[in-house]
Amino acid sequence: MCGRYASAKDPATLAAEFDAVDAMGESAPDLDYNVAPTKNVVAVVQRHPRDADGAADETRTERTLRVMKWGLVPAWAKDATGGAKMINARSESAAEKPAFKKSLAERRCILPADGWFEWRRDKTAKQPFFTTPRDGSSLAMAGLWTTWRDKADPSAPVLVTCAVLTTDAVGPLADIHDRMPLLLGRDAWGSWLDPDSTDVADLLAPPGADLVDALEIRPVSQAVNSVRNNGPELLAPFEAAAVDLDAADLFSPRT
Repeated sequence: MCGRYASAKDPATLAAEFDAVDAMGESAPDLDYNVAPTKNVVAVVQRHPRDADGAADETRTERTLRVMKWGLVPAWAKDATGGAKMINARSESAAEKPAFKKSLAERRCILPADGWFEWRRDKTAKQPFFTTPRDGSSLAMAGLWTTWRDKADPSAPVLVTCAVLTTDAVGPLADIHDRMPLLLGRDAWGSWLDPDSTDVADLLAPPGADLVDALEIRPVSQAVNSVRNNGPELLAPFEAAAVDLDAADLFSPRT
């Protein structure tokens, strides 16, 4: 985890929810119910604004929505082909990994999501599940980002890429997969995005029970297996009887 997620809220809604300015313009990705690696995604960042000469105003910060490509390409990479394999970063080891440690210290982001998909093997098949907030709000997945320049073509645009931090699965989520995205509660957004903070070790722990209890975990159709499929039907609950679960009620919406 995380290998697929849904991001189907318009920029204005996300900007209001995350108290950010939409800086994506016409480059904003389309609403996406089946976000896959190497796609362009929406990210929330907070930086010191720069003037026309590139000088940063250290007295204030701006929180904005930006477009990034999912699959982190370190600045030192020879080419961008490895990004597809670096969609996730383990929160337990990111601070020691050459590909992630600088971003963890200096370039953190939030990747908004309606929810994420995970697959659990049931006998001979893999059953997909969708995990989403019960109240319809967005998840704040902790992310890292960086920039990459093609040394062979200095005129090429800068590539901005990102990765999702993952952690040990908590509570009923562990019945599906042993890993999950590192989710941030609203009270942690400011500290995580703070460009002047380089030590966020206290924010790398798995989410608390209160955050997990606010999530609904539901089986969904295997149509999500194909990246060619993309629509709200991918998020719809799948007939529970078709899923081999010993405790199907565990995955049913609470009433």
